[in-house]
Amino acid sequence: MNIFSDRLINARKAMGWTRKRAVSEIGIPYPTYSNYEQGKREPDIATIAKFAEKLNTSTDYLLGRIDDPSPGTDETEDGEITDADLDKMLDSAHSYDGQPMNEHDREVIKSYLKGYFQGKK
Repeated sequence: MNIFSDRLINARKAMGWTRKRAVSEIGIPYPTYSNYEQGKREPDIATIAKFAEKLNTSTDYLLGRIDDPSPGTDETEDGEITDADLDKMLDSAHSYDGQPMNEHDREVIKSYLKGYFQGKK
């Protein structure tokens, strides 16, 4: 296992969820989720963000960047996610099969995340 899989398991258990419940809440296939918990696969950044939201934690905790599972905030005082916050998130992300993202991939994902976080207001 790896840090992400350990943290994913801990966050799921902290919610009192079974794997079946986590799959239902997050909306991914059971085998895919199981592979994440077993450390056989790594999710993309959008999936990590979804895990953090649903499991009431932060992406930094799931990725092993911080040890506090409490959901912090990367927002400015007015509630905006900054480009620097998104760049930090993307710096630790990989595309499918661990292949590094190119600049186009980063911009597409960054645009998606901006829209995602704006929709949470």
